[in-house]
Amino acid sequence: FRSQPGLVTVLADTAIRGTDLDEAKANEAKRLAEEALANRQAGVDYAAAQAELASAIAQLAAIQKLRKRH
Repeated sequence: FRSQPGLVTVLADTAIRGTDLDEAKANEAKRLAEEALANRQAGVDYAAAQAELASAIAQLAAIQKLRKRH
């Protein structure tokens, strides 16, 4: 992250445009990730489930911020 007056540069591995955010999909991804982490079944990739959960939470937070601006 680098900031200059009137300019912000963000370096990230992935990005999603605000218009492409889907609240229903993010909520479903969050629910599925939470289930995978709670079930503790053999064969569950906990790192992947945690990453999915973090991604879904970040998307939902972005949606809330966008709503506040509009």
